[in-house]
Amino acid sequence: MTQPLFEVTDLVKRYGDATVVNGLGFRIDPGECLGVIGPNGAGKTTTIKMCLGLTAPDAGRITAFGLDMPRDALAIKARLGVVAQMDTLDPDFNAEENLLVYGRYFGLADAAIRERIPRLLEFAALTHKAKARPGELSGGMKRRLSLARALVNDPQLLLLDEPTTGLDPQARHLMWERLQLLLQQGKSILLTTHFMDEAERLCSRLLVLDHGRKIAEGRPRELIAQHLEPDVVEVYGPGALDIAQREEHAALRALASRVEVSGETVFLYTAQAQPILAALAHQHALRTLHRPANLEDLFLKLTGRQIREDG
Repeated sequence: MTQPLFEVTDLVKRYGDATVVNGLGFRIDPGECLGVIGPNGAGKTTTIKMCLGLTAPDAGRITAFGLDMPRDALAIKARLGVVAQMDTLDPDFNAEENLLVYGRYFGLADAAIRERIPRLLEFAALTHKAKARPGELSGGMKRRLSLARALVNDPQLLLLDEPTTGLDPQARHLMWERLQLLLQQGKSILLTTHFMDEAERLCSRLLVLDHGRKIAEGRPRELIAQHLEPDVVEVYGPGALDIAQREEHAALRALASRVEVSGETVFLYTAQAQPILAALAHQHALRTLHRPANLEDLFLKLTGRQIREDG
């Protein structure tokens, strides 16, 4: 087996009586993207903080590049790149200056950093914004500048905490393209995200957390096949909820392996969609969507449909 680039074993973190991370373990191999998904409060950000040495675990072990965190925190951080949830760019410096100042934190000589800056700005599609300050940049530009800054020390592993939150679809797709390029270059990525399409597009493996525990791990399509029926029929429109609730529709429900309701939509999970679609064809007031099961279905099955508050 390949020696992991990064490994977490039996990690535990408590705040008072609350156990936020509970016996968590995972590994990241060279050149792979490990995605961490879970509802609010699942322990994702706390795990990232422990991986960065910003919060000490109450139990467990973190190793990276053959070194121990937090004992070897400085040596580990020298080989990491980080994009946090919140914008941490310096508003007083322009794009070039943000890269220069950040590179100095790693002990890099100014000449070496200045030599890298044009390539980093080109990678981030920001060459034309080299002299612009963060306040003059769009949200997508700020996130790409944050990514370029995280690459200034040529890290082996990137830790990205919800890097596309708040971006419009075009900006998200451009960010995904850049992350794919990094993976093609042999970089490794630990990615937390709330976007299931992002997780399926970028991640070679997924870790599903809930209440601080790992509840599933594997390749996206393999997890979907393991936990879900292959097809989903969504039903919505006037009277849709009657499908899930009224006795007169019991025969229709029996055609599905599983029936779930979220808001005004009924989800019928099945291995044979055609009988369900045929039975619904006469319900002219209803609208239907037939699609393959996806990561969002997996996420909701494993963690529930209830809205969780941040925390």
